[in-house]
Amino acid sequence: MALETRPLGRTGIPVTTLGFGSAPLGDLFHRLDDNTARGAVEAALEAGVTLFDTSPFYGHGLAEHRIGTVLRGAPRKSYTLSTKVGRWMDPLNQPADGNTQPPNFVGGQPHPARLDYSYDGAMRSLEQSLIRLGVDRIEIVLIHDVDVYSHGADAVEGHFKAAMEGAYKALEKLRSEKVIDAIGVGLNEADMCERFARAGDFDAMLLAGRYSLLEQPALDSFLPLAQEKGIGMMLGGVFNSGILATGPVPGAKYNYRDAPPEILARVAEIQKVCEAHGVTLADAALKFPLGHPAVASLVMGSVSAEETRRNRAAFDRQIPAALWSDLKMAGLLRPDAPTPA
Repeated sequence: MALETRPLGRTGIPVTTLGFGSAPLGDLFHRLDDNTARGAVEAALEAGVTLFDTSPFYGHGLAEHRIGTVLRGAPRKSYTLSTKVGRWMDPLNQPADGNTQPPNFVGGQPHPARLDYSYDGAMRSLEQSLIRLGVDRIEIVLIHDVDVYSHGADAVEGHFKAAMEGAYKALEKLRSEKVIDAIGVGLNEADMCERFARAGDFDAMLLAGRYSLLEQPALDSFLPLAQEKGIGMMLGGVFNSGILATGPVPGAKYNYRDAPPEILARVAEIQKVCEAHGVTLADAALKFPLGHPAVASLVMGSVSAEETRRNRAAFDRQIPAALWSDLKMAGLLRPDAPTPA
């Protein structure tokens, strides 16, 4: 079966419901050898994936290098690229200054990141991305990580102001000149996505972890607003950093950390209902978010060709409607959550 294609909100850009997320290619949690990393991307192309999302921050440019190496062998019009601005890499390798490489990335390139949401910083970041990816244009550009999770409550207001006065104006200009097709934000919090949606004219957004089988806070007001404004939604972190893929096993990750007991317990209950319907937890977690009409694509990270193929195969498996009903009846899924047909 071919992957379903949906328009990315009002942009009309066609994207496959399964996208490829490249954070793991930046040596997230584990170092990857180049052949394994490239194999994950090659398998995505073979599976019919057309949306590839990346960022300079993933391994300080390593993920962009690895994705670009593979995609250069494919016709440029056969795929859509999404990357991010907000940090540029310092090739002179000066000492890093604050908020550069999070501890979750254990390898990567030797170039420290400079946090910079200014106009010039966004332009510099995008120019570097074009070089690392080896392309002459990128369709979707997102302002990255302007949220409390990344910077803390005390700093986020200043970064929001800087991003709207700087990076946003830079991307708005590039969009008006048709250098890029769509602009947006890539964040970990639905509330901050909503703030940006109300503050500017955005086409697309990537929200990580806040609309999943485990939790749906984005339903409160952000996703209805996105639908109203025609903002195309890409969702990352639909496994909530791993626990919805692995189940509640020892060491299962939630929000990039070891899952706390209450999350392990809730996931165990969700898994129990899934198993009663003969459905794996991971398959249900993949299918559920696509029930929302604002969602165009799930951007799934992968560390190997095998994992990419496993994600792809899950899109062909059917989920009984009774599963969603039973999860709602058990209080494990919000009653107002739209579910796949």
